[in-house]
Order: sequence, then structure tokens, then C-alpha cells
Amino acid sequence: MVAHTVRRAEPPLRLTRRGRAVVLILLAAVACAASVVLFTTASRASSDSATPGPTITVRPGDTLWEIASAVRPGRDVRESVAELRDLNHLTGYDLQPGQVLTLPRT
Repeated sequence: MVAHTVRRAEPPLRLTRRGRAVVLILLAAVACAASVVLFTTASRASSDSATPGPTITVRPGDTLWEIASAVRPGRDVRESVAELRDLNHLTGYDLQPGQVLTLPRT
């Protein structure tokens, strides 16, 4: 006669308090790594310095006000002039023929 051994059902896997802490720390580390990757990708995507905006070359007689109203028709010209001055680091309102101005993106 052959003796048969009866296998007992193994209990399900249970985590100890330390095991739960390790799993929680690993999940937090993965979440932090994913946040860093997403933040880095998003900040690169929103950087305006990657591609320069359109430009215009100033002709004799052009004024900042005329250029601003032509670039952003229907908007307050004062806001458009301020935007052009900020974008081109202008301290005044005078323009020189041949000067190249970067225009705001539409």
C-alpha cells in the first residue's frame, strides 16, 4: 500500500506591518518619479524660447503704435504697444529703420 500525503492549502500571502510600509514607500517613490517626468515635459513644452516668434523689419516712418494696431487689430493699442515693448526689451517708443522686432504669437 502506498501512503498518500495530503497537502494542506497554503494560506494567502499576508503582509506584515514592515511589508506594508515598504510597499507604500515604493508606491510613493514611483508617484514622485512620474511627477518629475511630467513636470519636466510640461515645462519644456511651454517654453517660448524653443522657437522664435514672427518678426517685422521697421521701415522709415513706422511707429510702434501703427505696428501694434496692425499686429493686433481690434485690441487696445496701449496693451499691444506694451506687449511689443516688453517682448523686444524696448525702453522707449522710438524705432529705427531696419530694426527687427519680434511680434507676439497669435
